[in-house]
Amino acid sequence: MTEKRSYEESLDLYIALSRASQWVNAHADRDIRQSGLNRTEFGVLELLYHKGAQPIQQIGEKVLMSSGNITYVVDKLEKKQFVCRRASTEDRRLIYADITEQGRQFIEDVFPRHAEVIDKAVGGLTPEEKRTAAQLLKKLGKFAQEHFK
Repeated sequence: MTEKRSYEESLDLYIALSRASQWVNAHADRDIRQSGLNRTEFGVLELLYHKGAQPIQQIGEKVLMSSGNITYVVDKLEKKQFVCRRASTEDRRLIYADITEQGRQFIEDVFPRHAEVIDKAVGGLTPEEKRTAAQLLKKLGKFAQEHFK
């Protein structure tokens, strides 16, 4: 009976986690769409803003997308003049994506509102509950990642 109970608790957690993620993402996605981007474009732009220029081949790992899709996303951001490509000075095979001044200004204009939208979406928890939930979810994510075969 204990094994079945653990199984049920795991499924309950999975469902709760999935639903919470779905609804928080719905708030974030609606806000992102209002700025004229999709979630991936916004994620790449935000990464470049906060972390600086990144090798295009490594961006996918950081925003959880395949490298082929990242090339497409960088192309779209480049057309919007938010991102530019530049070759590495050490290894010419390595291409970096970097945020442009126009992209920097865009993120500086929209990010405060976006952070506020997310803050309101997770407002059902106290600050202490948010810290606890973040710690537990990081622990869960690391365990799942380490045991993925």
